[in-house]
Amino acid sequence: MSVEPVRWGVLGAARIALDKVIPSMQEGDLSRVVAIASRSADRARAAASALEIDRAYDSYDALLADPDVEAIYNPLPNHLHVPWSIRAVQAGKHVLCEKPIALSASEAIELRDAARQAGVLVGEAFMIRSHPQWSAARRFIENGRIGPLQLVHGHFSYPRREETDVRSRVDYGGGALLDIGCYPIVIARWMFGAEPVAAVAAIDRDPEFQVDRITAGLLRFERGIATFSCGGSMVAHQRMELFGERGRMQFDLPFTPRSTERCRIMIDDGSRSGVEILEIDAANQYTLQGDRFSAAIRGAGDVPSSIDSAIANMQVIDALFRSAETGRWEEIAPVP
Repeated sequence: MSVEPVRWGVLGAARIALDKVIPSMQEGDLSRVVAIASRSADRARAAASALEIDRAYDSYDALLADPDVEAIYNPLPNHLHVPWSIRAVQAGKHVLCEKPIALSASEAIELRDAARQAGVLVGEAFMIRSHPQWSAARRFIENGRIGPLQLVHGHFSYPRREETDVRSRVDYGGGALLDIGCYPIVIARWMFGAEPVAAVAAIDRDPEFQVDRITAGLLRFERGIATFSCGGSMVAHQRMELFGERGRMQFDLPFTPRSTERCRIMIDDGSRSGVEILEIDAANQYTLQGDRFSAAIRGAGDVPSSIDSAIANMQVIDALFRSAETGRWEEIAPVP
């Protein structure tokens, strides 16, 4: 029996939405973007025309009032994620919100409670949670391919320092940790299959913008350690490595794999001839993310990155920010 695609609306004409998410969702089997809103009517109409979207609105409230829209994709700046996501769920819409879902765990909890009261689904747009290379990596760990996982190490950086960029605004929730440091944190939690119990961090802040431009963090799990670094004004680079008792895994493009190319996972068993290269079929993680969320709305499967997972990730980030101020390990409590 065929399933009717979910009808999506988009809050804002952000670059990530126009360049990545909307075109990819339109390629899916279960997702259809039927409306888009912007504070600029011209920008909304231009986006709708370019991406073959049926309706364009010049206000976010007008989009939320559209009875044909079932779900909302929210790519607004970080400080607007929770306010507009709450308004969306109160309008009876399911919400897929860009990462980070909030500026703090307490904000994310507020959104979770609003969604529960409204009886709708909310998820965080960590597209990597839908990519098959990470599902494969998790299976390898579960199957003992590299032995018990002991250490996860990641890095993500890019050269972006512009006064007009929202990532350079403290009041907008800018900075490297919230923007890209959240990725290796998500991977570490997923691969360990557990939540860290404490975190410590060092942060270097931009002297002009005051956002964190470099962050290095250490997460302590009950059965292992995760380390990561991120930077918002350095050479573009990304890397993830997983170390077990008997081997390790390394990923070429862990966070932004090309949708038209196969991914490579290098597995090293520690011997001179023990390196194996595994190729994972090409996949568009944005398409998969949209269809998995749409399937969950239709009652088939789960949200790829749930609101509870989003809260847990924010608790780690909160602890890292606290640690940078106190200079000591900060405990991470379970999600309330």
